[in-house]
Amino acid sequence: MNQDERLVILDTETTGINPKEGHRIVEIGCVEMVNRQLTGRTYHAYINPMFQMEQEVIDVHGLTNEFLADKPLFNQVADDFIEFIRGAELVIHNAKFDVGFMDHEFEMARRNLPLTNDICTVTDTLDVSKGEFGSPKTLDFLAKHYRVDKLVDRTYHGALIDAQLLAYVYIEMTRKQATFNLNADDGSGDNDGGGIKRLSSDREVLKVIKASADELVAHNNRLAIVEEKGGTPLWPK
Repeated sequence: MNQDERLVILDTETTGINPKEGHRIVEIGCVEMVNRQLTGRTYHAYINPMFQMEQEVIDVHGLTNEFLADKPLFNQVADDFIEFIRGAELVIHNAKFDVGFMDHEFEMARRNLPLTNDICTVTDTLDVSKGEFGSPKTLDFLAKHYRVDKLVDRTYHGALIDAQLLAYVYIEMTRKQATFNLNADDGSGDNDGGGIKRLSSDREVLKVIKASADELVAHNNRLAIVEEKGGTPLWPK
């Protein structure tokens, strides 16, 4: 991924697990990241699903039927939502789930709206976690593993809250050490390809500069002060 690419970390809350059974999106949360830095730009919308949710679902995300009753329909927020994610790389945990719901909503709008893959690309951190840990891991597991679970209050699994948490997870999950080219050279000691360069065995011996007597005294005096204050010197006298 080009580091300059714009990322949108996305999560949704829904009325169930299968859009084919009539379930709908009730909340969308997105946070923007550029150059691996959160920009502060977000997209957030609550959506009226147009039917009564079961209490079991309400207990998960905390959104009640009464709260959602006066919220807009998906069709009314679709354009602003598409504009926010257009051209970005979406980062989603278990993308198959969210994208399935998004595409279902785009189709139900009956306005010939584009589908997700026509708007942006998608990275699934569930798949990334499988590559990192050998098996797919939940967002809760990853947040604890990367020690970012305390950065947001997740009393309820709100979409914007989970998107913010996933952003922190993604930063840690993709934090890679700078790439080093450690290709062995051909033994000639003349490797211009950025690999390991061997020093000639007949090179000039390195000059060793030893501390003077005064410097040794000053060093030992400093260590004595450290010991007096209860410290443990790393360097012996």
